[in-house]
Parts: sequence; C-alpha cells; structure tokens
Amino acid sequence: MTISPETQQQIAALTLAHHKPLIVCDVDEVVVHFLRAFEAWLDEHDCWLDPASFALNGNVKRRSDGQPISTEELSHHFREFLAARTAEFEEIENASKSLRHLSEIADVVMLTNLPQAYYADRQRNLRALGMPYPIVVNEGPKGPAMQQITAASQAPVIFIDDTPTNVASVCQTLPEVHVVHFMQDPRFSRHCALIEGISLRSDNWNETADHIARLIEVEGLDR
Repeated sequence: MTISPETQQQIAALTLAHHKPLIVCDVDEVVVHFLRAFEAWLDEHDCWLDPASFALNGNVKRRSDGQPISTEELSHHFREFLAARTAEFEEIENASKSLRHLSEIADVVMLTNLPQAYYADRQRNLRALGMPYPIVVNEGPKGPAMQQITAASQAPVIFIDDTPTNVASVCQTLPEVHVVHFMQDPRFSRHCALIEGISLRSDNWNETADHIARLIEVEGLDR
C-alpha cells in the first residue's frame, strides 16, 4: 500500500536515536478514550453504538427506531465529531505516566490513523495530556508506515495498537517487531480472536508498560 506524501514527510521529519529502543503507539482507544467521546456525541444526536461487532458501520443506530443509520449519515457524524472533539479526548488510565517512564529509555512516536486535517487538534490533545511525542498520521494498515519509521532502528521496536488489521499488518510485515494488541474495552475485545505473532494482548497500561520494560531490558542485554 502506498504511503501518502504527508505521512512520508512526517516520517522523514522524525529525529530518532536509532541505537535506542523505539515505541510506536496508536492513539485512539490506546492512550485516549475515542469511543467514550464518540458515544457521548451520538447520544447528543439521538443515536447509540451497539457493540455487536468490532465495526462502527452498521452498529450506530437511531434511538427512535433502533435501526442502523446509513453509511453516509455515519460518515457525516464522524466528520463532525472529529472536528468538534479531537482536541478534547480523555486519557486512558496510566497511559501518560507509562509512556513518560518508558520515554526515559526509548524513543516514542504516535502513529495514528486520522485525517490529516485534524493533526493539530490531535497534537494539542496529546500535549495537554502530557504526551508531547511526535505524531505521524497514517491511512490504512500500518505495516508500510512502520517499515519506513523503523528502517534504521538498531534496537528493540515495540508497536502498540487496538485495531486487528493494524496489528496483523505489522506482525506480517515486520515479524521482528514486538507487537502489543491493546484492547481496553471488553465490549469490543470479545469479538477479536488472538492474533498470531503478537508479543502481548493487554487491556491496561500497567501490564503493558511492565511487559515493554522487560522486552527492552532483555533485548538490550542481548545486543
């Protein structure tokens, strides 16, 4: 899959110490509560999210009749929601503290699937939450972007994401990367089978940070 010019420019602008461990972390549902904010938005617009599967399409329903809204209406809500709320998401418990401690021994990059138009809002939100790390905005599966980000890495690389397609993409593209499948919402994690090749499946940052610290220590001793 082709990486957009904007994504390539953001990757090229990264200043990474390639001898240090690298943590590449997703944003929505990994360090911020995207679904909590989106469900509040839907409630304000007389809709609700039915966690019947991992997908949003087909699961956003009108309160008046319980019927799914159309793909076009969902896209409209999604655009309006991102424009209004991207700078205001709440932190997932212990995300900022965990990344701050890990950043003392590793570089941290936030790799997020988001329209480029909301880059500045995402940056403001993360900085306000104590996560002032460089951001790369991606489209589609994250394996290709990870290939470019990690091309010069000479130390352990850890990738953290909630979306199964992104997790599988990185596992398949870069089997040497330690992949953490982070799913903190049990309503949706129950729909996702264990993905082959991951290093950890977790629903909290305490476990995730401890696991990453052990990976960095063990691999660091081996190199």
